[in-house]
Amino acid sequence: MNLRSTYLVLILSVYTVILFGQTIPSDKIIPITELGNYLKEDVKTKINSTDTDELASYFREKFSERYFFDWKQMDARFETYNDLYPNVKASHQERSLDHRSKFSAKTTWKLPFNYTDGSPVNAYAIRHLARQHKMVNIAFDYFYEKKDPKLIDYFKEQQQSLNAALIANQFETIEDGNGVYEVFRSGYRILNWLQIHNMFLGEKNYSDADQLYTIATLLQHGSDLFENNSEFTSGNHQTRGMSALAMLSILFQDFEDADLWFERSISLLKVHLEKEINADGFQFERTVHYHMSDIDNYYYVYQLAKNSGMTLDPFWDTQLESLFTTLIKIAYPDKSAPVLSDDTDAPWAEKNDISGALTLGYVLFGNPEMGYFANEKVESKMFWYLNNSQLELLKDITSQKPTYGSLAFEDTGYYVMREGWDKNDRMLIVSAGLDPDKPDHQHGDMLGIQAMANGHVLLPNYQVRYSLEDLELFKNSMVKNVALVDDELQGKKYTSNKGGSGFGKFGKLPNPKTVLWKTNADLDLYIGTHDGFQDIGVDYSRHVIDAKDGFWIVKDNFESKQHHTYKQVWQGHYSFENAPNLLRATFDDGSGVDILQLHKVDEVLTDGARGKQWSVLSKKDKNNFSFLTIIYPFSKYDERIDENSKESVINGWTANKSREVANTSVATIISKNGQFYAFATSHIAYKNAIITFDAEVDVFITFNERQIQILSLSDQNIVINAINGKAIQKELLPGETYTIHN
Repeated sequence: MNLRSTYLVLILSVYTVILFGQTIPSDKIIPITELGNYLKEDVKTKINSTDTDELASYFREKFSERYFFDWKQMDARFETYNDLYPNVKASHQERSLDHRSKFSAKTTWKLPFNYTDGSPVNAYAIRHLARQHKMVNIAFDYFYEKKDPKLIDYFKEQQQSLNAALIANQFETIEDGNGVYEVFRSGYRILNWLQIHNMFLGEKNYSDADQLYTIATLLQHGSDLFENNSEFTSGNHQTRGMSALAMLSILFQDFEDADLWFERSISLLKVHLEKEINADGFQFERTVHYHMSDIDNYYYVYQLAKNSGMTLDPFWDTQLESLFTTLIKIAYPDKSAPVLSDDTDAPWAEKNDISGALTLGYVLFGNPEMGYFANEKVESKMFWYLNNSQLELLKDITSQKPTYGSLAFEDTGYYVMREGWDKNDRMLIVSAGLDPDKPDHQHGDMLGIQAMANGHVLLPNYQVRYSLEDLELFKNSMVKNVALVDDELQGKKYTSNKGGSGFGKFGKLPNPKTVLWKTNADLDLYIGTHDGFQDIGVDYSRHVIDAKDGFWIVKDNFESKQHHTYKQVWQGHYSFENAPNLLRATFDDGSGVDILQLHKVDEVLTDGARGKQWSVLSKKDKNNFSFLTIIYPFSKYDERIDENSKESVINGWTANKSREVANTSVATIISKNGQFYAFATSHIAYKNAIITFDAEVDVFITFNERQIQILSLSDQNIVINAINGKAIQKELLPGETYTIHN
């Protein structure tokens, strides 16, 4: 090479560094004989960087120090794994066989192409091929199958096929919608290949050259992630990718670009922690699935940084711990969690298992409230991401029952009404939030509720799976506990994603507004509205009350200048002997739930799918109407609402149905021992006390010898006209209390 050529190459190299800030190429794989050229200068002084055997030995030792567990303990670890998780073998081997039977080792990476049986590969499948999540099962299968070398060969050849596709530019791109190097899928692949690399490091069939080739491949992945993620992009996809880039920067900190990668990834992850963990501690996408997924993303970096003695901002500790604490706050009394929007681990399941996440939280933070949920062993997947000393902590778990009561996630829009933490206690959660930046994973359940009592989910929501053809149904309002108008559903303008993998989202969802959240010794009260029916001229609000005496009250208010059909949708399997004004579900232990209408409705229809059922109550041809509904869980037959009684008695409370008061107001009163829930009343009398209002209002009134307390349950300001004939003209805001001392 002449001087001029050398000068041009030098200028081009400098320009490349200025443009991208890195030297490792993103469009090719560094030959293993040249890897040493990219090491930091101080590392080059410690080893013969041109000797590939010495280089491989060096990185084996560094992996032993830096990875989640020491690969030198792999055989012993695998034996412990078999003892702790004997049932996972079948799953590992089934998934291994599934992947190998569908894709040849030297597979294609661009659609269209076929499985090995000749059938076409779809978009959903190539996305999962790109993640390489089943390749981990092939690595496990290697150890189950007495270290059959063909399984290591399969991994090596599939990796080589991707690199060949990279050089030939024959792979799915982001523009295609299923990009193999898209930040999420690339990040997922890195996580899996790092685990496989560590599992194979002690194996004679994984040679020095094989090890360095994998390192070179991972470096190309890191370069690509760095090059294409200079700016913050909202969502879990970039979080997954930047978690992987940070992992690479820590594990391969010997390379000169590693510091740039670490700075970029940690900087962007901090922005995600700041912007996507709401101030109330909930992950911004509002689902348990993605909340726990983010825990993993941050944990991998947090743990590897600790292993290498690298300092992270204390902000990481605070935010990471808050993610675990949030799971406690939303937990059902049976230690599970509600299904919130796109939860996808177990399609059609009505709860989320959060024990694995909180077991990890206990290992990290030693919080005994996390210990209350913790298992004696971590989830099988996480076993490989903890060191031996951490696993030892689970042999003596300190457990303390949580003390959280009713509470609000006001930024995220979840409101929890909790009786307590005994297994049969009641809990209800209201969903009243819409993320403005990325509502992709939200469902048509605005102001929807879920509830548990007596160890059963009474009012369920259901987990989904993106590849199922009825995803749109299960994301929308017919499978939620919501109110509707005519044939309108809340989720509108549904579109599938560009790549055609099955995932879809709504282009339009209702905008919620919380009017009031109040909790005290007598009741919990949520009042909210949304604009989902304003396009057809209907104003809507929902009131949810926990009476803290065994039941909830739900009031759905509709106002319009035109006539409409108004609806409530309730999930569950109900019988209709006393329908439409009383629905009942019972469970295998004799407990159940009654749904009682205190305002007469016209009909109830039932429908279902995937083994789930729901009932739709309707009031037809009305301009203004309010459903007034009692949700009453009973623990045994004798405690149900007696359908044969002339009066409705709910755990000692008596409810009249549309009783006329003072010949002018149609009021509904639910009363017990001097306490009254009064709806649409302008006049209420008890013993010697008479209270009048300037309009029909909703109130909760407590009478005793010392005082009268009036609490407004209305979503508008109300005015007390008089008490015992004395004009007072006292205006109350929603949720405000007025006390009169006797």
